[in-house]
Amino acid sequence: MGGNGTDGTTAGKRPNERLGSWFVRSGWSKGELARQVNRRARQMGAHHISTDTSRVRRWLDGEQPREPIPRILSELFSERFGSVVAIEDLGLRTAHQTPSVSGVDLPWAGPQTVSLLSEFSRSDLMLARRGFLGSSLQLAAGPALIEPMQRWLVPTPTGEPAPAEQAPGGRPRRLSDIELDLLESTTAMFRKWDAQCGGGLRRKAVVGQLHEVTDLLQEPQPAATAKRLFTVAAELAELAGWMSYDVGLQPTAQKYFVLALHAAKEAGDKPLGSYILSSMSRQMIHLGRPDDALELIHLAQYGSRDCATPRTQAMLYAMEARAYANMGQPSKCKRAVRMAEDTFADATFEGGPEPDWIRFFTEAELNGENSHSYRDLAYVAGRSPSYASLAEPVMERAVELFEKDPDHQRSYALNLIGMATVHLLKREPEQSVVLAEKALGVARSIRSERVNNRLRKTVDTAARDFGDVAEVVDLTDRLTLLLPESAEAV
Repeated sequence: MGGNGTDGTTAGKRPNERLGSWFVRSGWSKGELARQVNRRARQMGAHHISTDTSRVRRWLDGEQPREPIPRILSELFSERFGSVVAIEDLGLRTAHQTPSVSGVDLPWAGPQTVSLLSEFSRSDLMLARRGFLGSSLQLAAGPALIEPMQRWLVPTPTGEPAPAEQAPGGRPRRLSDIELDLLESTTAMFRKWDAQCGGGLRRKAVVGQLHEVTDLLQEPQPAATAKRLFTVAAELAELAGWMSYDVGLQPTAQKYFVLALHAAKEAGDKPLGSYILSSMSRQMIHLGRPDDALELIHLAQYGSRDCATPRTQAMLYAMEARAYANMGQPSKCKRAVRMAEDTFADATFEGGPEPDWIRFFTEAELNGENSHSYRDLAYVAGRSPSYASLAEPVMERAVELFEKDPDHQRSYALNLIGMATVHLLKREPEQSVVLAEKALGVARSIRSERVNNRLRKTVDTAARDFGDVAEVVDLTDRLTLLLPESAEAV
């Protein structure tokens, strides 16, 4: 029984009509399906699976195979028909969802983290069309999100990253320092591409690289090598999450962020973990959950308080300010803004080495975050002109700095849009249109659904509040022509 992937039970000895229908339409023979199942099982490392025509016949007769057979059949039929064919559509029983699709409360252990990263990235690559992973995932929020993430702070028993277990007869593949350096530099290159072009252009390449790194982690590695590989995996998973967030795949993004945090824990890299939590916090603000965002930022600050560089701490303070702003707490928001500015000054003064993932947090980014905090306060306070006036000079400085930075075009566009919203708050629609026009030009040169949606919402607001202004009417028409609507997948 152990070699055929079947638990021996049947559904009342009745034929599985659903599986039979898909099987007939596929045009496969029983032998061909068996061969494909075996081939896919070997690719997954499930070498104990050995299926033949008689086994396929028994599935069609109602026998229920155990995992991973149902998942393999779902993948094969999905690929065959070019649309999602769920396990349930095949009339197969799922005792429970695998952790990779069932939520964010996952085991905090090295081998499981590697396995989940591998499975999730493979699924993403296999059916890389909008909505597939999103349809099988649900966003977590509130205690269901925060409580599992708090386990990031629980020390591991050894304090060392746990390499994947060695398969029987496995031979270790020793990676050279040059190969590890190349993996790290490739991750930095992907990050630069994302900042320049948006998340829509290279997302699948990042997911593919992540899957390759998990393959390496599934081989026996020396502790030092495993630690570097877990760090690379964490950075790639965070970047895959960030790109997914940027193109509107919110549940997929959250899953990657959670897996990235697990990998960072295995690497023993608390500052990187705090950065991943800040990305999760930003997503929660975007989704209208500032209370969750604040919990995540406080968790990041507490977990990295004794090891994060001043630049990283400044970034966390800036995100704390965003959360407080969206919660309508101006005094706490202003305090966090001051802390971000003061701590960033320390970072400039110290000038020590920084990991590549935090180098994006420049003076331009600091001003952009703080100005958006004031802008958000203005909206929460009922379009307060006083908070809009606080935002204006800080936002102007951000726009000025980003305009000179060709490597961060998405941030330039977002801050142009932010400045446009500030002018709308001040009831200056003509000035808002000038900035939105500039943002439109940048938006068309990158692939970021987040930029596109913010621009659409800003122009919609302008049209609603100032629909009699000729410049606003012209911009609305141009936007409809040049930036067609594309619904954000949530």
